[in-house]
Amino acid sequence: MFDQTRRNVLGASVIGASGLLSGIASGATPARQKNDVTTAAPERGLAQVTGFPLIQAIHGRRSRRFAKGASIPDGPLAYTSKSPAAPITEMEKMLLLTTVAGNTGWANLIPHNKNYAPKIPNYAGAAGGRTFPSSAGFHTSEIFFTDDTGVYFLPTRDMASIISVGAETDLDAYLGAHRSRIVKLADQRLNVPRSPEHMEMHNEWCGNVPGSTLIIPVADLAQHMVLTLCYLVQNGACVYDDVNGRPIPAMENFAGLVDLQNPYPLTFIEQLALTEVTVETSTACYAGALMLQALGLGGWIYDGLNPFTVQGASGDPAVPGLGFRFDMIPGKPLPHVTGLPGVFEAHCPPHFPDMRAAVEAVVERKFGKGGPFHGETKGPYKRSEIIRSSAAPMGAEFVDCVSVMAQYIYDTFGRFPATVPAIFNLMYLQAHRLDTEFYDTHFAPGAYLGTHAEHDKTGAETRWGCAARSELLVPLFRSTQSEAEV
Repeated sequence: MFDQTRRNVLGASVIGASGLLSGIASGATPARQKNDVTTAAPERGLAQVTGFPLIQAIHGRRSRRFAKGASIPDGPLAYTSKSPAAPITEMEKMLLLTTVAGNTGWANLIPHNKNYAPKIPNYAGAAGGRTFPSSAGFHTSEIFFTDDTGVYFLPTRDMASIISVGAETDLDAYLGAHRSRIVKLADQRLNVPRSPEHMEMHNEWCGNVPGSTLIIPVADLAQHMVLTLCYLVQNGACVYDDVNGRPIPAMENFAGLVDLQNPYPLTFIEQLALTEVTVETSTACYAGALMLQALGLGGWIYDGLNPFTVQGASGDPAVPGLGFRFDMIPGKPLPHVTGLPGVFEAHCPPHFPDMRAAVEAVVERKFGKGGPFHGETKGPYKRSEIIRSSAAPMGAEFVDCVSVMAQYIYDTFGRFPATVPAIFNLMYLQAHRLDTEFYDTHFAPGAYLGTHAEHDKTGAETRWGCAARSELLVPLFRSTQSEAEV
């Protein structure tokens, strides 16, 4: 079902990008104000979306589950939609995807730690910023999504800045740059059977329904754990095996690098890493939920889909999910999922020959070309080359130390990480066209916002304001980066 390779993914990210962007932004008009985002042919309501008040999005957010085409067959809220299911528009989808995980320019590195002076901390995993925060800038998650047309992958975690310093950014080009990175994985909507082993039954009537777009953030928790071990070693700490009650062998060789007398329990560090990626992926979904209010779309954040079903590890061949590889480890009841080969692979075997190779890949991501600590990577600074080249290095002894701990975990437990998943997803964001008549029937006034009321009104300029104008300045992103850059 998913015969993508790494070459396919990289190729899909770059081939034809210029043609795509020129097609999307054809006829674009010049910006009138520096650092504005412009669009030449705004879809109806774009002005309203970009000017929607943040406080209204926050306080107007609700889980609005009743989509066009939905039905509640019985009970006090019984209702069957009089409208057929219908998809959200392409513009709405791209605005939503870029809100969940879009590039926002260059990330700001952590600037100071007195124990690193005169170097700067080397924590970050990516040079580009995204719409949601990540612990120490690790950024190990990516976005999958599905709708009536198929299943897709949108990689943005290592995306370089596409926000031009000191220049206006065309919104069509911005959305097009993200669209060009999308990889199609399947031609049908992701199959999540409406039965208790796959879906919580309170979502049976509303989850992943026809017409909806379902966004699925997935974290490479194995890589996040490697980055966490790097963080510990850089700060003079290590872990011990509290499951088996023993120190990690050969760590005595690194007594000059880490504190062997006060190690952290392995399970504590893994739970910390799990919590951090949960916050990361949940925050991404929350940003998208706020955008739903501005767009006038229904939907909500939820976790009521079995993650193994979504990943493709349910054990049912009729439910392939995302097609992720998984293994059953003797003595363990749950599958060990490690990702989609060639597309999204956890930093652990079998996608790497051993844990040292996974550690080296993480160090390369940091310090290699395009990484946050490579001197040629551009950035938000006046002297980017000097700043990026000033990070604390990760030398041979450092790599040896992290690799010894990581390989011990894999050899001892038959997997990496030991007690938490290598690939992790929990939260989902669903978007759909809201059936306001359901709310008018069963709710008091105020059950939805003005944007929802106006969404499907034809010819209403209040929805997509100024649609007849040939040009529109949209102050969606205003660069705060310096024009001078080394």
